[in-house]
Amino acid sequence: MKLMADRVSAVRGGRTVFTDMSFAVAGGEALVLTGPNGAGKTTLLRIIGGLLRPAAGSIRLDGGQLERTLSEQCHYVGHLNGVKASLTVEENAAFWNRYLGGDSERTGRALAAFGLTAVRDIPVAYLSAGQRRRLGLARLLLAERPLWLLDEPTVSLDRSAQEVLARVVDAHLAAGGLVVAATHMPLGLARARELQLGMAALAA
Repeated sequence: MKLMADRVSAVRGGRTVFTDMSFAVAGGEALVLTGPNGAGKTTLLRIIGGLLRPAAGSIRLDGGQLERTLSEQCHYVGHLNGVKASLTVEENAAFWNRYLGGDSERTGRALAAFGLTAVRDIPVAYLSAGQRRRLGLARLLLAERPLWLLDEPTVSLDRSAQEVLARVVDAHLAAGGLVVAATHMPLGLARARELQLGMAALAA
């Protein structure tokens, strides 16, 4: 399986963010997007995930499921955690499990992997920022998706939680999955390449 980007360009609000972006990410590999604020890291992730249209170029997933679109084969975890404050930790996870079409037995395992079992019955409103982030990331384990798109995944995480995330991502890569992550911080991944985005959006 391989994610292929061919001469992708992005324009936001009439400003060119980047042009002619080409790269490939093979199964078992992570591509880490780096660069200053405004360089287009989040924009590129959203284009890959089908949330934005590129101004030019194309992105495809070779070796994926032909009956599914690229976006249907992605997990996307953005800046916001996608959790509802009035629901408990477990209720939030159960919602995402149903929405993503996952196996209900995955819910408990996903919460355990991110150290949330002890707070599973607590409304999200009472969680710390780090616990909320871990709950948002637990979504990755609720249903199988070959491609993970992670936007600043370590925000609000302490060192221990960052290590947990690295282990979860490394396990996904070891199983042949793909990861594209935008970050300002090292992720501690065993198999990762870096793609640095430039200053086109800032200089335009």
